[in-house]
Formats: sequence, structure tokens, C-alpha cells
Amino acid sequence: MLKVESIETFYGESQALFGVTLQLMEGEVVTLLGRNGMGKSTTISSIMGLTPIKNGAISFLGKDIHRSPSYVIARQGIGLVPEGRQIFPNLTVRENIFVTASNYTNFVSPYTLDDILTIFPRLSDRLNNYGNQLSGGEQQMLAIGRALMINPRLLILDEATEGLAPLVRQEIWLGLGILKAKGLAILVVDKNIQALFKIAERHYIIEKGKVVWAGSTAQLQSLPEIQIRHLGV
Repeated sequence: MLKVESIETFYGESQALFGVTLQLMEGEVVTLLGRNGMGKSTTISSIMGLTPIKNGAISFLGKDIHRSPSYVIARQGIGLVPEGRQIFPNLTVRENIFVTASNYTNFVSPYTLDDILTIFPRLSDRLNNYGNQLSGGEQQMLAIGRALMINPRLLILDEATEGLAPLVRQEIWLGLGILKAKGLAILVVDKNIQALFKIAERHYIIEKGKVVWAGSTAQLQSLPEIQIRHLGV
């Protein structure tokens, strides 16, 4: 579904990614792991066309997308939940959900407001609240719901539960589990590795702009030394 091949990305004269390669299949949940500042968000920005790559290639559903602007990439069926959520603070929850709603991918049964509220029931009582009146966890649920309303084939989450209370994290992981059961492919960045083990099939560890390890959940669980070396504080 998604193929990232040896991409190199720069910020001005500073190189951030050094030949990052990864792939994701239909219906698969894959993670990008690594300490802060290692290139995870840059990889996502490169996939979405927000930080254009200098070398390499990115394809989605068999089509090259690395030369496309970000709005065209989104319309191909990639929904982004960015770090920091970036919801509209002066719009209500209902308005935030519908502001980007579309069906460019021609889903037979596109997502509805009721679908979003089924996945994240907490939002039901907040529909008329403005974005800046929500807690961090509610904002994250809203950001996911907004991304789903473009009816993506692939959902990308950058820092899915960073800074959120444990109970709210649990609700978000539950919601992502529902989406996985529906067959939605998910690429997720997060530091909660134990929660990721429960939902993801495969993992890529990025360090200093390079993929230094890749493998299955079972493989990573059996290698605590890899977890400590590349993910420990």
C-alpha cells in the first residue's frame, strides 16, 4: 500500500533523513519508533509532501506521490493526525468534524458523525463545545475523527497519545483497535511501546535519520536489548 524507498530529506543545508526505507500493507498497523529528534516526524512530513524529499521515492497504492502537493496526497486516501493535533480552536466539535469531510476515495459507506461518536463516545457530550474548550485527550480524539472524515485508506498518527492521561490513552488505543478491526491501515508514532505491541504487526526504529531495526512485534518483544539501546531513556 505504502512504499518509502531510500528517501533523503533536508531542512535547508541540514540533512534529516538518510535513506529511510519502509513499507506498509493493506490493513496493517505499523509503527515508527525512536527517541525524540531522530526523524520520525520528518518521515511523516515527507510522506505527506509537507517536507519534500531530495532523493528517493514514495508511492501509495502503486502511484508515485513524492512529487505531489500535500492536498493531492491526502485526496489519494491518506489521513494525517499531526503532532499537536492542530484542530480549529474557534470551531465547535461538530464543525471540526465536518470541515474537511469528503469522499475522494469513493467509499461505499463513508464515515458519518455517528461513526465517529461510536469510536469516541466522549465526544458526544462535546459536540457544541469549541475546540479550545476540550481537554488534550478530547482534542486528540477530535483530530482522529476529523482525519477519518476524509475516508482514508491509510491513517497516520504522529505522537498518538503523547502527554495524555492514562485513562484517555486507553480510550484512544481502544478506538484505534476498532479501526484496525475495520481493516484500516495505520502508521503510528508513539512512545507507549507496550500499547503498540497489542495493536501493531511490525515496527521500524529510526535513529539519526536512518532505519536501524525493523521487524515484527514478536521479534521486538524478544529483544529487550534492542528496546533499551534504541528506545530507552
